[in-house]
Amino acid sequence: MTAVATSAPAATAPPRRQRHNARETRAAYLFILPWIIGFLVFTVGSMVYSLVISFSNYNLATNTATPTGLSNYRGLLDDPKVLQSLKNTLVYALMAVPAEICFALLLASLLNRVTRGAGVFRTLYYLPKMTPSVATASMFLLLLNGNTGAVNSFLRFFHIPGPQWLVDPAWVKPSIVLMTLWGVSGTMVIFLAALKNVPRDLYEVAELDGAGPVRKFFSITVPMISGAIFFNVIVLTINALQVFDQAYLLFWRDQTNASPDSSLFYAVYLFQQAFRQFDFGFAAAMAWVLFVIVMLVTLVQVRVGNRFVYYEGEKSS
Repeated sequence: MTAVATSAPAATAPPRRQRHNARETRAAYLFILPWIIGFLVFTVGSMVYSLVISFSNYNLATNTATPTGLSNYRGLLDDPKVLQSLKNTLVYALMAVPAEICFALLLASLLNRVTRGAGVFRTLYYLPKMTPSVATASMFLLLLNGNTGAVNSFLRFFHIPGPQWLVDPAWVKPSIVLMTLWGVSGTMVIFLAALKNVPRDLYEVAELDGAGPVRKFFSITVPMISGAIFFNVIVLTINALQVFDQAYLLFWRDQTNASPDSSLFYAVYLFQQAFRQFDFGFAAAMAWVLFVIVMLVTLVQVRVGNRFVYYEGEKSS
């Protein structure tokens, strides 16, 4: 028998599935191209420009920036209001974040128990999130008025003297926290979704073992929704460090100096420097310092929080 010479296999064309995936990938990038362009121009571009003018004295009238080196950043250390506003912001964050987490989890737990008319209750609980900030602030100005407000009138009915919420420095931050809790329904929805995903058989087994409601909550519910808690803590901390609407609308929108110093938050003072003093170089330096602070706090939370988060699909070592 004679051996038949075989030629090398010809290069095969790409499979039809790969060509289809490539077309889908190109189409996907075309769809998100407007967002990418907007992000690069309006977010990344603005951040780079603000970094440049933070090292300069920016003139709004002529749109020119005169380089000044690190003078704006040195000015942050020399301005006592910067440190005061940063302290107020950190104290507020320590008060607001735990309060929002606990209140949102309480509301989510209550809604998770509702069977009939659950959709109606969820809609009603979420409506405050849709209320404009100006309307919410106007409502709380009426509620927290120290003399004629509804909150103090209710306390007087029980012969409890109400504080001057919007005047007393000791009650300024709690009043802003109360206004923040009004819009906590966004966090509540995330907790409610997490609670719906907790396996019911875990509670049944715990009941057979004699576990009570408190034990089931801390031994089953909290570990199973720890991912949602971790996410909400990070998001709420970032929002708290950038708090502006609540403090500005309650205390600073009338542009007077009668507001207590305890209501001067970092973002409010940044706004004043940029749009009242027109010192955009100093305001840009403040913004970048806040960016670094938020990033460092978030990194610490991620490093610490990952130790306490339970991931169901994660194999134990």
